[in-house]
Amino acid sequence: MIRLEKTVSAWTTPEFEAVFKREAGQLDVTQLPLQQAMSQGSYASDQPLEVLVLGTTTRQGFIQVRAGLFYTGILPGCACSEDVAPDNEYTEYCEVIFDIDQQTAVATVSLLAG
Repeated sequence: MIRLEKTVSAWTTPEFEAVFKREAGQLDVTQLPLQQAMSQGSYASDQPLEVLVLGTTTRQGFIQVRAGLFYTGILPGCACSEDVAPDNEYTEYCEVIFDIDQQTAVATVSLLAG
């Protein structure tokens, strides 16, 4: 479960965007739909995310944040005994919607179609 308590507390303040970017950027990659958005790599790396806020709104007790996520995708070598090639890293990007309950701070994240 994703909880963005600092983000909810910062809603309607000038610091909201910075707080959201910091809190969302610290989420574990397994909590986000990054794997489904891969275009070059085989799996999403656990390296830190870069979060871009594309828009915000409120709807029926929820804060909705449309965000762009930059993350690292990994394309491993062939794993052959003679393969000395390191894993290849690629910058990946996807857009998501965070729906954040204003009462509980519980958030769901949905991948937007590319």
